[in-house]
Amino acid sequence: MAIVRVREHVNPLSKKYQFVVDPPDWAAIYGDRDRPLHLDIGCGKGRFVLEMAQHHRDRNFLGLEIREPLVEQASEWPAEFGLDNLFYLFCNVNTSLAALLRSLPAGVLQTVTIQFPDPWFKRRHQKRRVLQPEIVALLAEFLAPQGEVFIQSDVAEVAVEMRDRLDEHPAFQRTTADWLPTNPMAIATERELLVLSFNDPVYRALYRKVPT
Repeated sequence: MAIVRVREHVNPLSKKYQFVVDPPDWAAIYGDRDRPLHLDIGCGKGRFVLEMAQHHRDRNFLGLEIREPLVEQASEWPAEFGLDNLFYLFCNVNTSLAALLRSLPAGVLQTVTIQFPDPWFKRRHQKRRVLQPEIVALLAEFLAPQGEVFIQSDVAEVAVEMRDRLDEHPAFQRTTADWLPTNPMAIATERELLVLSFNDPVYRALYRKVPT
């Protein structure tokens, strides 16, 4: 497989990414569009959801990524691996998530993962981080009751910010008071494997949607 080289960081606030993607025909994409859906926001190269889709054929998986070359490469995998429960979509989550969630069958969104998002360390760039309050509100609106949101990062500042934003919303309840010691998804991302190989810490938290 050819190596796709892309910029590591893409500014979601730049003009070229201020579009709202047209939601696809979910019935044409998935073998059964009413299966529980796992949404991976910022899926990168897409290997995490590829492995998840192979292990959980009874669920659908959707990877959203702003770097189009990565999506183009990953989009070959569902056919290559014979998967009718996996789809990748090039979009800017900050502009397109609302339209995508509104187009899904009601109640199918069961799991959301946000793993090792771009940290955007400089203060003036932090508005580019993916988990903005508007995204939290959308997840609270469309996630099924008892649905889960899993976050993780190797950057403590980023993990704390994501944790605090979910903590502040009444729809979400954290499952543990402290950071999770292991990944409850059981399948690690490439970034996670790299961080752990250096024995560096990973900050993880799992949330469930509760009645409000």
